[in-house]
Amino acid sequence: MTSIPEALLWCLSAGTAAAVVLAALLVRTHKQRADLRQRLTASEEQNSATLHSNTELSARLRATEAEIRHLAGARLPDLTMALAHPHVPVRGLLDSRFAGSETDHALTAVLEQIGQAVTSERQRVDAAAQSTLRGATTTIQALLYRLQTALQDMQHRYDDPQIAQDLLDADFLNEQALRRIQATSVVCGAWPGLTREDSYLAELVVGATSRLRGYERVQVSNQLRDPVAVVARAVEPIAITVTELLANALHHSHQELPVTVTLQQGNRGASVIIDDYGVGMHDDEIKHAMELLSGDDDLLLTQLGDPPRSGFAAAGQLVRQYGYGVHVEPSPYGGVRAVVYIPGDPLLTVLDESAQPMSVMAPLPHRAGVPDRSSSVLPTGASTPPPAAHAPSAVRPAAAPAQTAAPTPAPDPAARPDAPAAPAPAEGELPRRRRRKPVSEDEQSAPRAESIPPRSPEETASRWAALQQGTESGRAAAQSEPPRSPEGNAH
Repeated sequence: MTSIPEALLWCLSAGTAAAVVLAALLVRTHKQRADLRQRLTASEEQNSATLHSNTELSARLRATEAEIRHLAGARLPDLTMALAHPHVPVRGLLDSRFAGSETDHALTAVLEQIGQAVTSERQRVDAAAQSTLRGATTTIQALLYRLQTALQDMQHRYDDPQIAQDLLDADFLNEQALRRIQATSVVCGAWPGLTREDSYLAELVVGATSRLRGYERVQVSNQLRDPVAVVARAVEPIAITVTELLANALHHSHQELPVTVTLQQGNRGASVIIDDYGVGMHDDEIKHAMELLSGDDDLLLTQLGDPPRSGFAAAGQLVRQYGYGVHVEPSPYGGVRAVVYIPGDPLLTVLDESAQPMSVMAPLPHRAGVPDRSSSVLPTGASTPPPAAHAPSAVRPAAAPAQTAAPTPAPDPAARPDAPAAPAPAEGELPRRRRRKPVSEDEQSAPRAESIPPRSPEETASRWAALQQGTESGRAAAQSEPPRSPEGNAH
């Protein structure tokens, strides 16, 4: 039988072992609990971060969707409008947080590609429209020229004053239609459609004036020192340009106000200065006009407005093709001043007035007398004849369209001895044709015609009627007499 101390010892040993085991288990349990708490905390933090990230991604996704909707609903319409009207701004990003991001770069690339596609398609469609218009206007222009010739033939064929007046009115209306068709054709890339010979600048301006309704308001002042003329290939383009500038001046000024045209000659060319007393133009209008007149950029038909205004656009196309210049600025009289500068090389020449007289409709130069040719800045081939007699300043107004002007017959060239050819002009100076026959003393002492006051349309019609009646009576008298043979009356 076991003694009590031994039993107690065994009990103590067993209790101690159990305590040690329990302590170890307790420590392990505490560690596991700590690890679990740590893992739980980390999981909660990760879950919170995930939720926050998901919230940010959702917000960014919604912002991106809003940017795409803004691109489709606002920025693309702004872009298409800005391509047609450059002053219209294109809105930027809806959310500034996307500035400089990949999203911003992607949206910008979309805008650029769409802009290029729209521009290319617009140019293609406009080129097709211009080609169609060019073909149509060229055909119509040829028909109008044929109609003009037919009307002029009928003016010589019929003697009745009323018919003559009606034919003049129809011819003038045909000229209006021809001017509009010609300007549209030039805008579409066609050539002016008419070739001429070398023409005096003063005659050119008068002819351009006669194409317009309200031509009687135009006052031309000739300040040229020499008989300056435009070379054949540039006559019609410059006439079109001057016509359109005059049309703008007449349209934007009161019908009782004049439009003054001054012809000036410089060292390296000549200028046509047009001043009106109208309402003028704002700075943005002048800027737009200069852009059209410069002819630097390709022109689209959609840029001409509604209704289309093709005058300045046509002038700009011709400026780019032929090398002269046009400038528009506010006039000191409150209206608009337009200047057409024609360089002497290669668009100007000097004609021999005795070989090719100037039209009686052209304004006379405002000078006391014809200056000595040798004192001119223009090159001369030899010593020039003495100046003509002094003449009072006179301007023959364009009282009727150019078709009604009676041309002055040219002197017989066989009566003049041929002069030696003049040497080539110096660089930058106008080419010159030497006068073949010196001016006689009788011609020097003969005074020029006095200024002819402008005639009203009624007076012009009356004079034409009297001319037609006289022609008719002369023909009737000629028909009443028997025809004559070279030897006398025929039997």
